[in-house]
Amino acid sequence: MKILLTHKFFKYTGGADVFFLEVGRVLEENGHEVAYFSTIDDQTLPTKYAKYFIKAPEFNSSNPLKKLASIFEIPYNFKARSSFSQLLDDFKPDLIHAFGIVTHISPSIFDAAKKRNVPIVWSLNDYKHICPNYKLFHHGKLCEDCKGNRFYKCVTNKCSHDSIAFSVASAIESYVHYSLDIFKKNVDLFLFASDFMAYKTEEFWGAGTFNWGKLLNPFKIPDREPSNEIGNFGLYFGRLIDEKGVDVLIEALKLLPSLPFKIVGDGPDLGMLKEMVVANNLKNIEFTGPLWGDELNELLYASRMVIVPSIWHENFPYVVLQAFAAGKPVIGSNRGGITEMVSHNERGFIYEAQDPKMLATSIDSLWQDVDSLKRFGKNARSYVLENFNDKNFYNSLISNYKKVLK
Repeated sequence: MKILLTHKFFKYTGGADVFFLEVGRVLEENGHEVAYFSTIDDQTLPTKYAKYFIKAPEFNSSNPLKKLASIFEIPYNFKARSSFSQLLDDFKPDLIHAFGIVTHISPSIFDAAKKRNVPIVWSLNDYKHICPNYKLFHHGKLCEDCKGNRFYKCVTNKCSHDSIAFSVASAIESYVHYSLDIFKKNVDLFLFASDFMAYKTEEFWGAGTFNWGKLLNPFKIPDREPSNEIGNFGLYFGRLIDEKGVDVLIEALKLLPSLPFKIVGDGPDLGMLKEMVVANNLKNIEFTGPLWGDELNELLYASRMVIVPSIWHENFPYVVLQAFAAGKPVIGSNRGGITEMVSHNERGFIYEAQDPKMLATSIDSLWQDVDSLKRFGKNARSYVLENFNDKNFYNSLISNYKKVLK
């Protein structure tokens, strides 16, 4: 089968890029011919398909004309449609699998595909299709103000990068897509990693108005086996930004001053979080800075548990899978797909997001219960091994593809 994969980045910047590139790896290893379409910049990975890629938008350019040109291309990028059309004609795919294409590439490519009767499946890893700022969250709170296609709320809330200009651009983008019905009229099958995101989409679009399927994100399980040691510190790793809820975690740790904890990562909230720790004279919290690869794994495998305190609706956070692969239980907030992954009292605990007292109680309870730590860790490792091996992922992928192939 000839499959064309498209995503805004052809490089590793986060979990969405891992998803996209892992799908390509699995398909190629199973004998399929795979082509790629993306944006290009200095960090783009090498590929023979780079000649079709479009230049990455310059949203942050110091040149106001370049910045303005990039913003005008957000709703419907004609250059992307043209380049994609050329790739379609040269490669002649049997199917297109899209990932994060909104804003950087735009759904203009869907029109090009439909003109040639090529079926499209679209994996959705954020809420951009129903929320102009893609998070259903802004300024520290959940938000569904744009439900009912009231995208002007994005402007009144100033919810896109806390900027009127970006919020206006995001609202216009959503109104253009809605007026063209460009998603539902073109996409044959929408794929979700969590039931939560699928049902939330039905709330916005209407149940039965689109076809959807389930595809868990691919995850390459590390060869390293979990340690028999249960560890003597708790761990958070990820971006330090408001929606991740690390401030709630620190509030919880104020109630557990003798419990050692390490926070791994960087982001715009780092300074504020460090100030919280200093202001409260907390000696049990260590900020390590960002760690990757073996350095992160050394901490992860030596930890006692991992906390995922997100206060936005995370779809399918890779940090949970990384923790599970290391045999570590997770204490996660009751937001988005986290509850499905952790499954309360099976692979860890779920607590009420933004409730530091409940989080502290959950941490302390699990910290003291060695039997549960071991049981949850064993269940977590089994969950990853059973659900995220390449064979199962490939079978699920092909099963979804067959739903749209004629």
